[in-house]
Amino acid sequence: MNELPEGWTVEPFSQVASYTTGRTPARANPAYWAKGERQVPWVAISDMEPYGTITETAESVSELAFEEVFRERVVPAGTLIMSFKLTIGRVATLGIPACHNEAIISIYPREGVDQRYLGYFLSQVDYTDHQDRQIKGNTLNQSKIDQIQVALPPSKEQARIADVLDKCRLGINTERAAEKTAEELKRACMRELFTRGLRGEPQKDTEIGLVPESWELATIGAHHAVVSGGTPSRGNPAFWSGGTIPWVKTTEVDYCVITETGEHITPLGLESSAAKMLPAGTLLMAMYGQGVTRGKVAILGIEAACNQACAAITPNDDAVVPRYLYHFLAWRYDAIRSLAHGGQQQNLNLEIVRDLPVVYPQRKDEQDEIVAILDAIDRKIDLHRRKRAVLEELFKALLHKLMTGEIAVSDLDLSALSPASTQAEEATA
Repeated sequence: MNELPEGWTVEPFSQVASYTTGRTPARANPAYWAKGERQVPWVAISDMEPYGTITETAESVSELAFEEVFRERVVPAGTLIMSFKLTIGRVATLGIPACHNEAIISIYPREGVDQRYLGYFLSQVDYTDHQDRQIKGNTLNQSKIDQIQVALPPSKEQARIADVLDKCRLGINTERAAEKTAEELKRACMRELFTRGLRGEPQKDTEIGLVPESWELATIGAHHAVVSGGTPSRGNPAFWSGGTIPWVKTTEVDYCVITETGEHITPLGLESSAAKMLPAGTLLMAMYGQGVTRGKVAILGIEAACNQACAAITPNDDAVVPRYLYHFLAWRYDAIRSLAHGGQQQNLNLEIVRDLPVVYPQRKDEQDEIVAILDAIDRKIDLHRRKRAVLEELFKALLHKLMTGEIAVSDLDLSALSPASTQAEEATA
């Protein structure tokens, strides 16, 4: 640990706080997990949002488990908890009385130690040298936990440091909530726009549900060419080394305009594979991909190639505005994913993509109006996402520098984090 400011001390965790570990009632005993009149919330690491307050848990234990396994000892609301197995160093605060599993400790700071400060400090410790490697993953044993070296400034400075970091977390959480609200607004708008349109006309029933009576229904293939890309051999450096041609993977197809890619190929690599140059404005759909990737779309903002797991969709005529199709396919994401087939990994294919139904206004001005509404909401979402990312970087930097005494709270000007300045920035955005 680097030299600390005057007045700071370094003490082992065992002298800074007491702590207790939790338990997991036997899964083989259904009575421990049975639903009943008295259920006790049971916290797992997955319930712990970093630096968050836990107000609900995915699982609860029965009254019998509470009596026999936990001896009716509940961890009070307001207690700091930390994971010390697998995901090490994640901290949160209980917002409800609860029990927790054996991978989590409940922490009770001694007098003079600010609980918020201690939580932030523990979250930024490098636990690499403290960990024991186990078959099921890394863990800290009691001896290692006891020996964690905690840097402690005077108690008033602890509180000031915690206040600053709390303010950062509040800003991050505010932007996350605003982003979520904007995303919910977009979903509601898409549902309304793609089923009722903007002209208040009667609806008709189609294979995808009710849509405005004058709208057309066609497959993607009726108005678009749909092709896939390719992957040059990884074994030939001439296809990759020094490459300048952007090459898109499915993980980069994520409701965005793609302006850069993680990998590039050479002209020789392009020629060797089924990959082809795609113009800016091409709509891409991920056909393969684990988790939520399959079915997502993006638009190329640059000329690029893509791999064979992407479907590249380019218009043959001007019937459908490209960004209208982008938003429409985003709205149909769940329905598109359900069409995948195959073995262990279910995928889409070019035939499925070509046959996807699309409904659209025949008038371009109505398509453009719908696009303008949804683009505006996307800009709002992106604004909150970018602001949250900046605040996350600020938090990380402050967390390290404040905990090492490299900077003091008195050195900081955090007026930009005030609610008034945030609202003013949004008003001019």
